Amino acid sequence: MLFLGFSAGLPILLVFGTLSVWLNEAGIKKSAITYFSWAGLGYGFKFVWAPLIDQARLPLLTTWLGKRRSWLLLCQLVLLAILAGMAMTDPVAGDNGLLVMALLAVALGFASASQDIVIDAYRIEITPPRLLGMSASTYTLGYRVAMIIAGAMALVMSEKLGSGLNHYHYGAWRSTYLFMAALMMIGVVTTLVIGEPTNSREALNSRGSKQLLLLFLVLLIPFIAVYYWWNPVVGSLISLSDLSPAMYFVVTAIRFLTAALCCYMVAWLLIKLQWVPTSVATASYWHPVKEFIQRYPLGLVVTILLLIGFYRISDMVLGVIANIFYQDIGFSKESIGYASKFFGVIVTLLGSFWGGYLIVKFGVMRMLLWGAILAAATNLLFMLLAAAGNQLWLLYSVIIADNLAAGIASIAFVTFLSRLSNIRFTAMQYAIFTSVMILLPRVLGGYSGGIVEATNYQTFFLITTLMGLPVVLLVWFVGRRLTLDEEKT
Repeated sequence: MLFLGFSAGLPILLVFGTLSVWLNEAGIKKSAITYFSWAGLGYGFKFVWAPLIDQARLPLLTTWLGKRRSWLLLCQLVLLAILAGMAMTDPVAGDNGLLVMALLAVALGFASASQDIVIDAYRIEITPPRLLGMSASTYTLGYRVAMIIAGAMALVMSEKLGSGLNHYHYGAWRSTYLFMAALMMIGVVTTLVIGEPTNSREALNSRGSKQLLLLFLVLLIPFIAVYYWWNPVVGSLISLSDLSPAMYFVVTAIRFLTAALCCYMVAWLLIKLQWVPTSVATASYWHPVKEFIQRYPLGLVVTILLLIGFYRISDMVLGVIANIFYQDIGFSKESIGYASKFFGVIVTLLGSFWGGYLIVKFGVMRMLLWGAILAAATNLLFMLLAAAGNQLWLLYSVIIADNLAAGIASIAFVTFLSRLSNIRFTAMQYAIFTSVMILLPRVLGGYSGGIVEATNYQTFFLITTLMGLPVVLLVWFVGRRLTLDEEKT
């Protein structure tokens, strides 16, 4: 899992963080750089094509490697090719350089999300339930190491090769991204030498795979159309920028439900026209959802989904504004970089491994509860830092506590989601859970700056702490009614 974690962690910063620095050095307007936020759509909606990756058979590759490894190899080779393509594209060369780079960035985001679907399913299927915590810890180690390489190392490498803010040099970035593309071979080699899970469902036959592919492609059209035209149409009726966070969340939820309804209607039409058998459609999209809904009482299902949606809200909303806060109270970028991006990552890894050990010793639900308590409580330390100002020792103390808590909470949460995923529907169910996980924190995180401007940093940090209190109650409630210590069915 260490090397698969590395393969998963490498692409994400190359499209979300490092690429922004490249574009900024190239003189691209910041307003144009926001185009690249579309690359993140793949992570939020990967459940849409998770059934395709979960069940479809790839010609030749599935026969050779099996269902999981065939898709994993395909995703890694595509990622390698896209990174090489980005390396060979100068965003300021010609009329279409920026457009080509944007398309490649979006493709990289979707390919990376697809790889995550396969790795998550593989990790759950290959690991005994009692060791899922340690497996997640090892995966996280590889993931974080890759992020350091794709972030800090890539920036240093491009600078050493001659590119900077005031002296852009495309050749430096080309060499950097070609090197990153070559590092994807670590994942490729790992995929070729690991074994295939023995308890995974068989892939569909050739005909069933083609029908599933047709269903996915046709469903994709209304889904993208709704998301593309929603803001222009709704924005002509109401001012989206003036909405409160609560109303914006409601509008976002309606947007998603509208897209889902359109997809359902198209799927119903395909079935009525007998282009796709009912069995293929229901087995791909409905059965994983139905199994989870019927597994527990309805009230418990709703509570679990609320827990998934709110569990990381406290630290994720704070994380959006953290670096700006550090700068505003007087810390230099160098101090922030060493404390947060380097030292903080090391502490997070220690927290992850400690959390994995504690899960084996005390169980998932107990550590999930402690993770929720620690994640909320450590936000109070930021209030102390806001009052004290530029105190380096206090910055490191706060980062130690915050990242240690985040490491424990993250591993407990990943293990919880892994245990919730039925072994027959790992890819689809885990993709749904992770999509629910990021929806609310991502929406509310966009209002972090507005809350700070309307109040102050200390009040903001108190609000993020209070956000975590309902999560503690949700974990306690779920823990009394849910047992995850047994073997998954």
